[in-house]
Amino acid sequence: MSGYAVDIARLEALTPGELYAILKLRIDVFVVEQNCPYPELDGKDFDALHLRLIADGAVMAYARVFPPGADGAESRIGRVVVSPDHRGRKLGDAVMREAIAACGRIAPDTAIAISAQAHLQRFYGSLGFVAVSAEYLEDGIPHVDMIRQKAEETAS
Repeated sequence: MSGYAVDIARLEALTPGELYAILKLRIDVFVVEQNCPYPELDGKDFDALHLRLIADGAVMAYARVFPPGADGAESRIGRVVVSPDHRGRKLGDAVMREAIAACGRIAPDTAIAISAQAHLQRFYGSLGFVAVSAEYLEDGIPHVDMIRQKAEETAS
């Protein structure tokens, strides 16, 4: 998939307009579309890298990327979302490949963890993630923890 630019930045490097677009997309999908009132602003954005796929000034897809913790734990990817206006174009695959590549640049020999919505296990499995927990509810939505053993770069 081409036709987009990839941008990854710390929170403080984003302009107010860029941050607004990210938060609007996350709230539109995770809170409104999924009918799941929960604290979307969770205090973790300051520790994350914010990865965006952008075209014509619009955020088409987004993910948060976290480097390994001080305890040497794995990298993490979260808040993976594709704009409803751009679905059906394999942007979920593209944003995940870019996020995996970013983890590979940050900590190449470190595993990557995700908390996946349970219905997306096959999708994440196609990217090398393996379920490592039983299904559980997070904010009323079934999830499963998944790990990708190595964060080698896979973006194209």
